Amino acid sequence: MTDDRTGAPPAETPIQRTNRNFGELLQELRVTQTGVQILFAFLLTLAFTPRFPTLDTVQRTAYVVSLCLAVLAAALFTAPAAIHRYLFHRGAKPDIVRVSSRITELGLGVLSLALTGSVLLSVDVAVGRAGGVAAGAGTLLVCTGLWLVLPWRVLRHRLRHGAAPERQ
Repeated sequence: MTDDRTGAPPAETPIQRTNRNFGELLQELRVTQTGVQILFAFLLTLAFTPRFPTLDTVQRTAYVVSLCLAVLAAALFTAPAAIHRYLFHRGAKPDIVRVSSRITELGLGVLSLALTGSVLLSVDVAVGRAGGVAAGAGTLLVCTGLWLVLPWRVLRHRLRHGAAPERQ
């Protein structure tokens, strides 16, 4: 939608911007919540498999830590809905968006650790400890690269080339 006189997009009011930002955040959360739910379900079922009792101490530790991290990630990714529900119609939408965004960032960090531990455990069981550690390290490196380093580099590139940061 554009302004008929200038061809530019119409200006947003602060509440329109806040509503748009919250909608975008919810879309992001829909993607991450599905992944966390699948990971959590996978981890829950492992304890009930016939091979689980044969896991060594390192593997059991990786399992418990990964399971707890998946639970924490799920809690972090559902917290914005709870915050919104509690503060709904109390004039706190900008605060809801700000806090929910920070919680989501934390959730992504926790999710990267849960994925790392789960891959470490799975590959350790399948091919051995060295492979598990390498695969876990690779997973952490990929998550860090795609979720942290890449966005930082894109922002740095934009700023270096004179593009002003957009108000979100």
